Amino acid sequence: MRIGVVVHGPNIIDSGYALKLIELLSQYGEVSARLGGTMGRTAVIDASLENIIDIQRKLVPSDSLKIFYDDDVDVIFLLNYGKSNVTGQVFGYKVYNHYLDKIGDNNIPVIQIERPGEEDGSIIPWNNDLEIAEQLSQELNLAIVKPHEVYDNHIKNDNPNFNQRIVHGVSPDENIMVNGIVIGKTNSDKLTVISKDNHIVDIIGGELKEHGLEKLGEVDLDSAIIKTGLLRHAKVTPRVISDDKPDEFKITFLDHAGEDVYKFKDSSLVITVGDDTTLISSDILFRFDVPVIGITDGDLDKVVEDGFKVKDSIIFEVESGFDDIIGQNIKKEIFRDKQVSYDFSNIPEVEVKIVEIINNINCKYKINYIK
Repeated sequence: MRIGVVVHGPNIIDSGYALKLIELLSQYGEVSARLGGTMGRTAVIDASLENIIDIQRKLVPSDSLKIFYDDDVDVIFLLNYGKSNVTGQVFGYKVYNHYLDKIGDNNIPVIQIERPGEEDGSIIPWNNDLEIAEQLSQELNLAIVKPHEVYDNHIKNDNPNFNQRIVHGVSPDENIMVNGIVIGKTNSDKLTVISKDNHIVDIIGGELKEHGLEKLGEVDLDSAIIKTGLLRHAKVTPRVISDDKPDEFKITFLDHAGEDVYKFKDSSLVITVGDDTTLISSDILFRFDVPVIGITDGDLDKVVEDGFKVKDSIIFEVESGFDDIIGQNIKKEIFRDKQVSYDFSNIPEVEVKIVEIINNINCKYKINYIK
C-alpha cells in the first residue's frame, strides 16, 4: 500500500504523535509524509524530522492532499492535534472540502487522525469506511466519527451567509490571527468574524485591533486561515542549523508576519517591521542563525510562548504608530523599494543608517541590543 501523510500544525509534532503515527502507518505500507500549513515547520526542524516530513514547500493542507492525489497513492492520512475535538473536526471538514474543490471527484480515501492520545480524539474517514480505519481505531483507542456527524454537530448551524464565519474552540483573552496578522482579541468562548466587500468589519465575541485590520487589507473570509491563542504551545529547545551564508552581506526586508519567513534563511540580516512580525520572524530565524533588526512600537500581541533572537540582533522601540512609517522609509532609502540590498558590509553600518532615518522624522526611540 502506498500511503500519503499530511501533517498539520506544531502540536501533533511536539506531542510526539506525528512520528509515532508515521511509524505505525509504515506497518501497513510505504509512507511518504509532508507538511500542510506553515507553523509546523519550526516544530519539524526542532524535532530533526525534516528527512521524514517534507517541509520544502509552503503549502496549505488541501494542496498537500492534492499532491498525494496527483501521485496516485492508495490512501491519504491527515494528522492534526486541534485545541479541541470541535476545532479539529471542523478543520478537517474545511480542508477536505477545499481539497475536493481543487480535484473534483475523489476516489482516494482520506482519513483524519485527530487529537490522538486525548479522550475526545477521533478517526474520521472522510470518504470511505476503510478496514484500516477500524484497525487504527482499535490500536489507538480512538472513536470513529463519520463525516455526517461532523456536519450535523458543527457545520450546518453556521450562518450560511458567506461573509460570516464562526470560529470554534476559542477561549477568552486569546489573540485572533487572520492569515498571520493579529486583528483582535477574544472576550468570549464564542467568536464570529464578519466581513463585507472582502474586508473584516466586525467580530462578535471579541474586540478588533484597527491597526491589524489595516495591515490585513482585503481577505476572503471563507478561505482565510484563522487561529486563536498561541501559535505553538509546547516549551521547546530550538534547534539551530547554521547553513552557509552568501559571501556578500545580504540584507532582506520583511514587513508582513504572514510572509514565508523561511525564504529569508540565507540572509546575513533581516529587517523586520512590527512587534508581532519581529517576534515571529526572529523566533524562526533563530533556527538558521540569522540576526534581525526589528522596528517595533511596543504594541505586542503575544503569539508564541518564547521568542528567540540571535545574538547581535537589535530591536528599535519607537513611538506608538511610527513603526510602519519608519519601515516604509527604510524600504525606500535602504532597499529602494525592493526586498534585498547588498549596499552594507555589517550590522553596525545598517544601525547607523536606521538611526539617521528615525532622526529625520523626529521620532523618539530606544535601542535594545541582544547579547
